[in-house]
Amino acid sequence: MYKEILLAVDVEDSEDQMKAVTTAVEYAKVFGSTLHVMNVVPSYGMAMVGTYFPPDYEEKAMAQAKENLHAFCEKHIPEGIEVQHIVGHGRIYQEVLRYAEEIGAELIVMASHKPGLEDYLVGPNAERVMRHANCSVLVVRP
Repeated sequence: MYKEILLAVDVEDSEDQMKAVTTAVEYAKVFGSTLHVMNVVPSYGMAMVGTYFPPDYEEKAMAQAKENLHAFCEKHIPEGIEVQHIVGHGRIYQEVLRYAEEIGAELIVMASHKPGLEDYLVGPNAERVMRHANCSVLVVRP
C-alpha cells in the first residue's frame, strides 16, 4: 500500500522521535516500503544573520547532520529495511513537503510534541505538513 514512506526526524531530539520511528519501521516492514529518513538543517533566515557565522558554517552543519542521521538510522532502523538518508536545508516543513513530492511519498510520518501556547499562535511543522501535503500524514505523539 505504501511503497515510499518519508520519516521526518530531528536527530538532536531523538528521544521524542522514537514512537514515530517505531511506527514508520513497522509500516515499512508490513508493506515492504523504502523508508526515506529525513533530517532538516534550518537556514539562517535573513541573509544578514549569516554574516555572524563563519563562512563554512553551513557546509559543516550539513556534513555533521548527515553523519548524525546515518548514526541515528544505524541505531534505530533494523536491517532488512531499505533506507534512504536525506538531509535537507531550509524551513523544515517546506523541505519535508518538497522532498515528499520529489520521491512520490505515499505517507509522511512525523513526531509531534505536546502543544504549548506558542503552537496555537504559530503552527508547528507537523501541522503545516498536514495542511499542505499531497499524501497521507501520520503525526505520532511521543
